[in-house]
Amino acid sequence: MARCEVCHKSGQSGNNVSHSKRRTRTRWMANVQRATIRVDGQPRRVKICTRCLRSHYKVAARR
Repeated sequence: MARCEVCHKSGQSGNNVSHSKRRTRTRWMANVQRATIRVDGQPRRVKICTRCLRSHYKVAARR
């Protein structure tokens, strides 16, 4: 199962609802990527969701 190592975001489940209101079960998985980022000054390979990855680069750019 995909899980972000930073925010611990994982998949959600629910219903797809068609125009006729017919419900079928579905899963929405978090967009988790393997990336090398700096953690405590050391490069480390982590599984991170794209939202956290974007935030990480925004914070790093301000420094």
